[in-house]
Amino acid sequence: MTVLLLLSAGAATVVVLRPWEKDAEQATYQNKTAFALADVTKGDISATSLQNGKLGYAGSYKVVNNADGKLTDAPSAGQVIKSGKPIYRVDGKPVIFMTGSYLPAYRALDWGLKGADVQQLNAALVALKYATKSQIDPDSDYFGKQTYWAVWRFQKAVKLEKTGSVPLGQVVFLPAKELRITSVAATVGAGVTPGATVLEASSTERQATLKLNASQQSQVKAGDKVTVTMPTGKSTPGVVSAVGKIASTVGDKTTVDVFIKLSKPKETGALDKTPVQIAIVSDVSKDVLSVPVSALLALAGGGYAVEVVDAAGAHTLVRVETGLIDDGAGRVEVSGDGLAEGQKVAVPAS
Repeated sequence: MTVLLLLSAGAATVVVLRPWEKDAEQATYQNKTAFALADVTKGDISATSLQNGKLGYAGSYKVVNNADGKLTDAPSAGQVIKSGKPIYRVDGKPVIFMTGSYLPAYRALDWGLKGADVQQLNAALVALKYATKSQIDPDSDYFGKQTYWAVWRFQKAVKLEKTGSVPLGQVVFLPAKELRITSVAATVGAGVTPGATVLEASSTERQATLKLNASQQSQVKAGDKVTVTMPTGKSTPGVVSAVGKIASTVGDKTTVDVFIKLSKPKETGALDKTPVQIAIVSDVSKDVLSVPVSALLALAGGGYAVEVVDAAGAHTLVRVETGLIDDGAGRVEVSGDGLAEGQKVAVPAS
C-alpha cells in the first residue's frame, strides 16, 4: 500500500491509494479532501525567507569624557551633532566631536608627535576644510607645521584658546560623520571625570537588523537583496551588508546578527527600534515552473508529487523535483515529466 501525506497549513491528511494499482504513485484517483485549484506557472522564482527584524540606526557608541570639571551643557536624546561641532561642554569649554577611527584620544597632540591618533586628526582637519590635501596629507601620521596652523584655525572657529595643539579632552573621535544622541548618562551641573561615559549615540545612517537562526547562517550572505516591510505595510529595498560570525544564545535560541543597508533610507522615516518584516532573497531561478507550496504531496518512499487536475476533472499524481522556495509568495520551483505551464494542481481548500 502506498501512502501520501498531504502538506497543508493544518494537520496532515493521509491519502491511501488503491493497493492493486501497478504503480500507485502514478495512479489517477479522486481526492476525498476538499480542495481548490491553482495554476502551474512559468517564470522567475526567488529563494526568499521571511524574518522579523528591527528598523533603526547604524552604530552604537559611548562618548567617553577626558576633560575634568563640571558638565555645563549637554545635548538631548534625538539631537544630531555634526563632525566639527561641540557635543557637550565642561566648565563652559566645548568638547568637539570629530570623525575618526575607533582609536580614542589618549594623549595631548602637539608639534613633532607621530601616530595613528595624529593621522585621524590630520584626516579630520582636512575633511573639515581647516587645511587642504596639498597642505596636509590625510594619511600622514606626523604633526607638523601645517597641522599646527590647521588646529589654530579650528580653535579660532569654535572659540577655543588658539594654541595650535590639542589638549586631551578637547576632542572626541568617533567613526561617524554625524552623531544621533540616544541617551545622556551624565547630569548637567554634576562633576565629570576622565574615563566617564557622558553620552551614548548612534550614526544617522538608517539600518535594519535581524537575529537569524544560527542554522541558517550559511544561507544568507553580504550582497543578498532584501525587502523591508514596515508596520504601515509600505516596503522599501535594501541589501545585506554583513552577517555576524559570532552566535549568541538566549534561552533555547541561538542566533547571529544580520545587518541591512537600506537603498532608500528616507522612505523609512525616523522611528527607532521599529519592528519590521524582512524578506531576504538568497538565490534566483530563471524561467522555471512553480506551484504553491501547499500543492506538494510528500511520498512515503521519499520525494514529492503534485496532483494535476485536467479539464474533465480527472486527478493524476505527477512526481516532481523541488527547487527554490519563496516563503514570501508561498511558491516552490518544481520540475517533472508531464508537468507543464497552465496546468491546474489541487491545493487544500481554504
